[in-house]
Amino acid sequence: MFVNASTPRRPGRSRARASAATAVAVSLAVAGCSSDSGSSDETVRVGLLAALSGTYEPVGTDLRNGFQLYLDTHGGKLGGHEVELSIGDEGDGPPTAVPAATKLVKKDRVDVMTGIVANGSYNAVLPMLKQNKIPLVSSNGRPDLKDVSGVWHTSFLSKDFGAAIAQYVKDEVDGPVYAIGPDYQGGYDQVGGFTETFDEIGGELANPDGETTWTPFPDTTNFTPYFADIAESNAEAVYTFYAGKAAIDFVKQYAQSDIADIPLYASGALTEGSILQAQGDAAEGIQSVFNYVPDLDNGANRRFVSDWTAKHDTSPTEYAMASYDAAHVLDMAIADAADKGEVNSETINEALGGLGQIDSPRGAWAFGEKSHAPVQKWYLREVRKDGEQLSNVTVQDLATLGG
Repeated sequence: MFVNASTPRRPGRSRARASAATAVAVSLAVAGCSSDSGSSDETVRVGLLAALSGTYEPVGTDLRNGFQLYLDTHGGKLGGHEVELSIGDEGDGPPTAVPAATKLVKKDRVDVMTGIVANGSYNAVLPMLKQNKIPLVSSNGRPDLKDVSGVWHTSFLSKDFGAAIAQYVKDEVDGPVYAIGPDYQGGYDQVGGFTETFDEIGGELANPDGETTWTPFPDTTNFTPYFADIAESNAEAVYTFYAGKAAIDFVKQYAQSDIADIPLYASGALTEGSILQAQGDAAEGIQSVFNYVPDLDNGANRRFVSDWTAKHDTSPTEYAMASYDAAHVLDMAIADAADKGEVNSETINEALGGLGQIDSPRGAWAFGEKSHAPVQKWYLREVRKDGEQLSNVTVQDLATLGG
């Protein structure tokens, strides 16, 4: 999910937050370790780093469960090799992510890493992974990176949300749009992708100074003063990104405010997964952009949704799907590496670079040559009643982005 929960700040200002580190190991195979350590090459060690506590626990839980679902439906193997999966708790960002990742690298001696929820965790953890030449197949929102030589990504670049929906909003809204989001890196990327593209195509912001309104994170729980500012502007629509508890607060308060009739467009995180159920009827009618919707009609998605709902009470989220795909691309890469000889961190990374089209629940996609992130289709969704429950329902295709 497109978040940097570790260091809420405006550009140029930082504030450290301390938290305790935890790491949980889950073993799917008894023997073996990485080929670098000199033991059996029949077992591949995978480290999964995800937020299993803190603000974004629902996202991290879905990352873990999506990866596990792939293993469960493929005999606990990737590329024909037994898998030893070690799980580290990323928490809310670097203060927790770094020690958890250190354990995965130094003690568990993983061959490859996956997961990561917060954008800030990337910058904190990547130097250690690069130093130890461990490839990362991340499975949630990712910031732009200058060096992606050992980084592969199955989810999205955080700026792509806004870039994908900007033209649609401009076509639908007859007037200026108010941009608002949380004051941290994930917010800058998510909302910035919209405002930059919106400006390029001739759109106008309703914000008094023409600049996005940033709300302090995680301190903002009352959005009423911001809604009053929007009401006093000439906004014909609002575009936003919030996630976790902030998304619940924002949507519930928006529906009860004086601007409830102003159309609300958003990054898909605003109404994803358990967040939508907590928002209830307040979320109905919200249109959002995402790279996955559970009702997509393709064979891979039908299998994925069927397998997921057999184990879980809810529809799968994008987070679960992207982690499921991370296991899928590792399955393909490890098989390719095995066909050519030894399976280790270096050969897995090389094989990832040679993968072609991925048959995915979201629709077919491939790694971009420059970004190592998916070249993929983006969808417009709308929250509607599906029987007794609310669901994000596909409205139309928006754009194909990546490169």
